[in-house]
Amino acid sequence: MKNLIYIFVILLFIIGCSSTNQSISTTNENSTKTSDTIRIANDSLEYEVIIIDGGFNSWLYSHARPRGFYSESYLENRNRIYVNEWNNRARQPLQYNPNLYEMQINYDFNIHYGYEVNYLIYNYFIYFQITYKQQLAGFVPRP
Repeated sequence: MKNLIYIFVILLFIIGCSSTNQSISTTNENSTKTSDTIRIANDSLEYEVIIIDGGFNSWLYSHARPRGFYSESYLENRNRIYVNEWNNRARQPLQYNPNLYEMQINYDFNIHYGYEVNYLIYNYFIYFQITYKQQLAGFVPRP
C-alpha cells in the first residue's frame, strides 16, 4: 500500500492485564475491533491504521467524547500537533522513553483520512497522555 499508516502503537500489556478475544464489527467499512486492537482500512485511499494498546478500547468507550463532539478540522489540527511531537520524541530515544515512542507515525497531512480515522487517532493520543503521564503539546489533555 502506498500511503500506509501503521500506528503500531506500543504493545504495552501490564502484567496481569487481561483482554477479551471477542470480535466486534462496526458500521464503518473495513473496520474491525478485536480485543484491544483497533484496525481501520480503506482500500480506495490505500491506508491502514492499527492501534494496539492494552486498555485503549475500553477507555475509548468509557471516557472519550462521543463521535461528532469535535469537528473534523479540530481533530485534524490536534492530530497534526500530536503527530509532530510524537515523531520528534521517537527520533530521540536517548531523551524520551523508547518503550513509549517505539516508532514514528507516518501521517500525511495532505491526505484526507476522514472523521473516523482522525477521531480514533486523536483519542489514542489523549488516552496515551493520560495513561502514561505524558504531555505531547502545550496543553493538558482532556478526555
